[in-house]
Amino acid sequence: MLIVTGGAGFIGSNIVAALEDRGKTDIVVVDRLRDGIKWKNIAKRNLRDIIHPDELPAFLEQHSGDVDAIFHMGAISATTETDADKIVANNLKLTTWLWEWCSRHSARLIYASSAATYGDGKQGFDDSFNEGDMAKLAPLNAYGWSKHATDRRFRRILDQNGFRPKQWAGLKFFNVYGPNEYHKGGMRSVVSQMFDKLSAGETATLFKSHHPDYEDGGQLRDFVWVGDVVNIIMWLYDHPDVSDLFNIGTGKARSFKDLALSVFDAMGKAPDIKYVPTPESIRDKYQYFTEANMAKLRQAGYDAEMTSLEEGVRCYVQDYLATDDPFR
Repeated sequence: MLIVTGGAGFIGSNIVAALEDRGKTDIVVVDRLRDGIKWKNIAKRNLRDIIHPDELPAFLEQHSGDVDAIFHMGAISATTETDADKIVANNLKLTTWLWEWCSRHSARLIYASSAATYGDGKQGFDDSFNEGDMAKLAPLNAYGWSKHATDRRFRRILDQNGFRPKQWAGLKFFNVYGPNEYHKGGMRSVVSQMFDKLSAGETATLFKSHHPDYEDGGQLRDFVWVGDVVNIIMWLYDHPDVSDLFNIGTGKARSFKDLALSVFDAMGKAPDIKYVPTPESIRDKYQYFTEANMAKLRQAGYDAEMTSLEEGVRCYVQDYLATDDPFR
């Protein structure tokens, strides 16, 4: 049995699709579907079961001998969420509980960390799992802190020679874009939001720069195609001897302007970008540069090429967003 928490969410539903493409039939999705469109992310899947998160502990105990791996993507992922108690319960406590459960039952755990753990990036973007290196990181919001606190807790367990899953991997996702993110509203990727604006005849907007080293639209991010993200996760699943904390990006930062121009090109439109001031509420915490150091994953043996920004955006726009059925 393979369990995907957050399996109806963005990355989770893409993992479920990839597992089904591999012929896996014993897949269980754990998620809150609520009354939006999240259910469409898994509408094409033939699942063993769909479990509400509150039912997960009882379900796992009932099937304790059947679980091979848990792909734990479920979390409060909004960087704007301010209820720290809610974040701790969903991100830190649940992930720790799953670590302990997988340890007791010889199951594997691949869980979502985040590039938000790097804070303003002044300490770099090296996915070191050394406690001294991690202690230097200062996340800028409660979401990033909860992911960082989880990574550090697992580091402590390992240092104390505590119990651990048969395989474990923490994944520090950078700026992932691709199909099945539509339920995220304002937290969707810039590609998705810009496509909607351009399709409605509106002008594309990007933030002005308030930093002397960056031009308007020149702010840099490590944009990573969700297909590459899933390929890495499938590679980890295929290599149960690999356990560590890994960055998940391309290793090459690109500008928001590059991203916008790729959207225009994929849609066959002439570029027309308006630059607007970065909201003051986030201006002092705004990151101007993120870029994943991918050396550790490469050294672990992952050697597939990453999709270029232009190709990833073209695929997303033409194969999904511009079609009658944009869901994977």
